[in-house]
Amino acid sequence: MEFFLGYWEIVLEMAILWIAYYMIYLLLRGTAAEQVLKGIIIISLVIMLTGGMNLVIINWILTRLLAISVIAFLIIFQPEIRRGLARIGRFGIFSGEKEILNEIAKAATILSKKRIGALIAAEREIGLRRYVESGVSIDSSVTSELINTIFSPNTPLHDGGIIVSEQRVEAAACLFPLTQNPNVSKTMGTRHRAALGLSEETDAVIIVVSEETGHIGMAVGGKITEDIDPKNLVKILEKAYAPKIKKQPFLVLLRRIIAKRRIVQN
Repeated sequence: MEFFLGYWEIVLEMAILWIAYYMIYLLLRGTAAEQVLKGIIIISLVIMLTGGMNLVIINWILTRLLAISVIAFLIIFQPEIRRGLARIGRFGIFSGEKEILNEIAKAATILSKKRIGALIAAEREIGLRRYVESGVSIDSSVTSELINTIFSPNTPLHDGGIIVSEQRVEAAACLFPLTQNPNVSKTMGTRHRAALGLSEETDAVIIVVSEETGHIGMAVGGKITEDIDPKNLVKILEKAYAPKIKKQPFLVLLRRIIAKRRIVQN
């Protein structure tokens, strides 16, 4: 307690810096800027280390390199930073998700009635940046009208899938990996195989509409559910999109710790 009172300012500064870094990391997670941010942090740590060891020349070079890196980071990754700040302005990372899922379900229902094939991936924790880069950038609000327009036959972007990230349509005509599961039925179409393949590699929720039957399917965690009733699609989407990890009450965790200690003592 005396140590904390004597150095509370240092502890507070470290806590603030860590929270700031973690928030920046959450904003840039899943983008190319994430790796660059990690590189800048590593350079900063090396600068502190060389400063403590009195390696003057190396410290001088790395200090100048860090200054240039920060400026380049702000210029090159301006779109990612802008989207991150917009998320803060919406008071929370997960605000407005229900409206987005409603628009996706509405679009899937319309496409199902018209028997127009569609493939829609909603990003969750694992970033889909490399799949976004395989398509055509859209960066637009998520509306059922836009989704229906993209997948309309004979339009330039109707092939491939669209990716919804940060409550926006990031890109269209994206290429998804096909599943390599040998147990999948040979009659399964390419769209369904792509939806299943992406769900095997990421935690995204993928909606697929069959062009032949008009049935709506959903792939999550390497499993696909077919012929979903459009009336229940919104509820199923919300359940699949919600975080799987549930926070346990503090008392439950405390009881488990005490029980483990008793077992060890006995």
